[in-house]
Formats: sequence, C-alpha cells, structure tokens
Amino acid sequence: MSKRFYLTTAIDYVNGAPHLGHAYEKVLADVIARSRRSMGQSVFFLTGLDEHGQKVQQAAQDQGKTPQEYCDGLAIQWQGLTTTLGLTNDDFVRTTQPRHRQVVQTILQRLHDTGHFYKSPYTGFYSVKEETFLTVKDRNPDGTWEPQWGKVVELVEENWYFRLGVHQQWLIEYIEANPGFIQPDYRRNEVLGFLRSQTLEDLCISRPVARLNWGIPLPFDPEYVTYVWFDALVNYYSVPAALGDPGAAAGAPAGTGAGPELWPADLHVIGKDILKFHAVYWPIMLKALGAALPKQLLVHGWWQKNGAKLSKSTGNVVDPFAVIAEWGLDAFRYYVVRELAIGPDGNWTDDGFRSRYNAELANGLGNLVNRALNMLTKYRGGVVPARSDKVFLTRTASTAEQVRTHLLGFDLQGALQEIWSLVTLANQYVEQTRPFSLAKDPTKALELDDVLYDLVEVCRVLAVLIWPFIPGTAEKIYAQLQVAGSPSDWSQVAWGGLTAGHQIGAPAPLFPRKDLAPAK
Repeated sequence: MSKRFYLTTAIDYVNGAPHLGHAYEKVLADVIARSRRSMGQSVFFLTGLDEHGQKVQQAAQDQGKTPQEYCDGLAIQWQGLTTTLGLTNDDFVRTTQPRHRQVVQTILQRLHDTGHFYKSPYTGFYSVKEETFLTVKDRNPDGTWEPQWGKVVELVEENWYFRLGVHQQWLIEYIEANPGFIQPDYRRNEVLGFLRSQTLEDLCISRPVARLNWGIPLPFDPEYVTYVWFDALVNYYSVPAALGDPGAAAGAPAGTGAGPELWPADLHVIGKDILKFHAVYWPIMLKALGAALPKQLLVHGWWQKNGAKLSKSTGNVVDPFAVIAEWGLDAFRYYVVRELAIGPDGNWTDDGFRSRYNAELANGLGNLVNRALNMLTKYRGGVVPARSDKVFLTRTASTAEQVRTHLLGFDLQGALQEIWSLVTLANQYVEQTRPFSLAKDPTKALELDDVLYDLVEVCRVLAVLIWPFIPGTAEKIYAQLQVAGSPSDWSQVAWGGLTAGHQIGAPAPLFPRKDLAPAK
C-alpha cells in the first residue's frame, strides 16, 4: 500500500454558525483534493470540528444543555455544510469522538513519560474569549487590552506546561532549511521574524477541572483537562493513528498499524489567524513525540465584505448557504477561488459576485457551451463531424499543462485564469469564423465541420479542466455531450475525445442569467 496524499482543513470551533471564511477554506481544500484525484493520485481529505473548551462549556450552560448536547446540535449544521459545498472529504473528525480522545491521551502520556511536561504555579492574565494566557507584551501602553482578547482576567493557578523553549533554535533551523514548509513565503518570514526576535515561552497545556471540565482529562493528572489547542491540533494525527496508519504509530493504541498510509500530512490548509499554533506549537509537539512533521502549511487570508470586517453584530456578513441557494453551488465555488489568491485578504462585494457570474460564467463558459451545442444540433443534427486538429490541438495541450502546473503548486486562482483564457479564445473563435454564415454556403460545409468540431471538443476539454473547481457544471457538460467516462479523469483532457458520428444530447443553459436579480 502506498502513501496517500493527505490534506486537511483546520477544524472549526463550534461556537456559532459557519461563515464565508469557513466555506472558503473548505472549497480550497476540496479543489486541491479533487485535482489530485483527477490526476490519478490516491487522496485522503480530512475536515471536522473542535468541540472542547470554555466557550463551548459556557454557551451550553447558557442554553441549559450539556456541552455534548450543544455540540451534537451544532455538528448537524456543520456537517451539513460539507454537503452543501459539495466536499469530497474522506472523514469528518469531532474532538469529542472516543477515537480522538484515546490518541490525545496516548500522546499526552508519552510526552509526560519522556519529560516534556512540568507542573508550575502561574500568575498572569487570561483571555476568556480566546482561551489563552497573555503577557505584559500583549497589553497596550495605557494598560488596556485589544478588543480581540475580549474579557481579560488575572489568574493565579497551578498548571502543566510543555517545554517549548528548548526547541526554538531547532525550529528556526528547520524552517530555514525547508522553505516550502510554510507558504506563501511572507507567512514563512513572519514566523521566522517572531522566532528570531522573541524568546519562546513554554506552553500551558492544561486547565484545572475546577474551572473547566469540558475537555480531555490529562491521563497522568485527573484534576486537569487538556488545553483546547493541544487537543485540537492532534486531530490531524489522531485520525490516521485511529485508522491504524503505521506512520502515526507514536500516537496509536498498541496492536494497530495495518491501516492506510497517511502520515505525515502533505498539506494543512489554514487561515492566517492560527499560523502560530500550526507553525510553532504543532511542529514542536510532533518533534517531541518523535513523529514526522507535515510537509506544508498553506496559509490563506481573511475575507472582508465591502471593504469592512465581517461582523455578525453589524450585519456585515456573507451567508454561504443563502448565496448557494440563490446562485448555485458552482457559482459560489467559482467566485471564492477566482476572486482571491491563496495568501492575501480578499473583499467580497455582491456586485462583484454578480459581475463575475454574468460575465465569466453565464456569458463566458455558459454561452460558449450553449452556442456550440446548439449550432451542432441545428446544422448537423447533433452529430459530431470528423475530427479537426487545425486550431485547438496545440492550445488545449498547452493550457492543460499550465493548469496542471498551477494545480500542483496550489495556485488555484492562476489555474482558473488559464482555463478562462481558453474560454475567451473559444468565444472569440465563434466571432471570427462566423459558423452561422458558413452554414448558408454549401461550398463551406467542410469548413463548418471543422469549426463545429473545434467548438464542441473545446467544451469537452474545458469540462475536464473545470471539474476540480465546479464539478456540477463539468458533469452537466459531459451529460449534454453524452460522452462516456467522467470529466473527473484528467487523462480525458487530451484533444480528440469526441469521435465522428457521435450523437450529442440536448443543450441546456448552465448558468441562467440573473441580470434582473436585485443586489443584496
């Protein structure tokens, strides 16, 4: 059994409803998973939920529920998001699952037994909102705290700590020696800047049960539960370990090791706000455990709407469920990937969404496919003429290679731009060749055949290219063409898949125009 390409999203904290940022990250990961599968690679795609911690405990109390009841209710909505987004995830982890808890406790015990933890009293400041301890460095000169920390209280309590500081120089050298570990480069430089300029303090990995009981108990000290971030990060490793992955044996129960080969993860797709946890804490945790490190962290930016921060309190939000219900799943998937490169922050505008929908999906791809199939139906009874290699054979091959390179390098926006340059070229080809005029001249019959073949075959090739991004549309194109196989098979990108005499089906609009749809 060979190792599968293993990629993950961050697991989402169950303290509210899914928003644009959650949906964006999952779509990115799904496009990557689908593209790898289409190219013949075996893939394992993991997403899930982070369900422990003080915020969950408090929210459950406020609603008169147990924390588990509270989490179970929200999990239905979050798991529904994976279906709504058309995700092809292979597993869905919840940190309340016994399989996860068992691996977390195994890792905690092993790190404790090997001297990586110590117990010490602490006096300091604590952010209830972010569930993290703060230092004087986090405080403003006037003694106030940034709004991001919410309520900050002073605590005096004894806790367990993980020795991070002793690994600081190793981590600096590792990141320097592996420039691809954190991408984009400026995120890597951000982490290196932090590590070079600040002394890495040891990490508090526990919370007293007296203050927080909704968490995984420390196996070596039942008076404490695990800090939510130590628990959450392990999810990437706990699923492979629970499945019996031999590469995750350091965290697995004894007697396993015949499962799928997943670890180390090939890719963690995360947001910039949790970079420190993944680029500093997580590698050190794995090194201390004696486990391999993930190969790459791919760090995306945040979305704004109309140039302002997304905020439920101000109503400046984008509801992925509502957008998909109105415009369709593929329109949503297309916009978020096409509008925002992986790395910088992006700005959602309803006008921008509608503009891309009409210009690029309805008038671009949709119009091309509809025109091509309608003309073949009108002029040749829907029967594919003899193959033509005069115009698009070389261009589709070069486009496919460029798209493949972009996809393998996780430049999803670049891949879409390359695909749509072919869409534009094909639409221009219609205007240049004017098949509706050729059809009026019997002496131009062979020329018309070439044009018609070029157009319908370009549509078939485009279906293969777009499948990782907008799979529903790709399948519709194949269905209208009535071709065998699936656009999910990258090998079908080769020119000439349609053969002479093949009968296509009835054309139908892919993206109904919404010119009159009111702006939200």
